[in-house]
Order: sequence, then structure tokens, then C-alpha cells
Amino acid sequence: MTKPNFNVPDLSAEFQYLTSRSSGPGGQNVNKVNSKVELRFDVQNSALLSDEQKKVILTKLSSKISAEGILSIVSQRDRSQLSNKEDAVSKFYLLISKALKPVKHRKSTRPTKGSIEKRLTGKRIKARIKQNRSKIDD
Repeated sequence: MTKPNFNVPDLSAEFQYLTSRSSGPGGQNVNKVNSKVELRFDVQNSALLSDEQKKVILTKLSSKISAEGILSIVSQRDRSQLSNKEDAVSKFYLLISKALKPVKHRKSTRPTKGSIEKRLTGKRIKARIKQNRSKIDD
């Protein structure tokens, strides 16, 4: 399990796990064992997240959050329920840390003199090529 480094508290106390039969690898094991793990986390009712963090998560991860405000992550990669559980938790923390990572604001810059000149010479060359394609009048 990878822990994020962006002011994300340990949220494991609020996780809910649902298990079901996996469609992944496992042969006959698939038909007998509930190895698929679904991690559910209620973002709106979380006591461990601040209001600002909740707002950011709800906006950035809106496609992965249900109408009730529950973030659901499914893992069925492995045959073992425990490894799928660990995989779901690591996916969750990776997703949350990416969502809470502050956006770096872009500083607007001017194009350099060299880049402007390079662009204009390219345009001149293209214009000459196109001009040479036209019919010559006698």
C-alpha cells in the first residue's frame, strides 16, 4: 500500500469493502471464491477530510463518484482477495493524492526572438512553395 504525500490523512477507517466473484484469472477458482474487491468510500460524509478537500475530490473525480457521493474502486486483477484488497487501497490513495495535488499555475511568457524569426522564415518558405505551384502567365 502506497501512502500519499499530499496532506491526505489515513482514511482506511472509513473504507467499506464488498466482495464478489471475479471475472478475472483463476480457472475453477473463479467459480468458488469471492476474489473481486470493491472499495467504497463516502466522500460527502467523511469525518477525516476537510470541506475544501471534499469539494476538490467531488469536482475532480465526479466521473468516478456516484450520485450519493460514494467513490467506488474495483480490483479483480489477482486470484487472491487480499491482494485485490491491497490493490484497491493503493489505487484509491493514488487517485486521491492526484486529485488533491495542487495545480501548478502557468506563468505566461512571451515567445523568444529566435522562435518568432524561425516561425516567420518557415511561413515565407511555405509561401514561396505555394507561389511556385501557380500557373505562369506569358
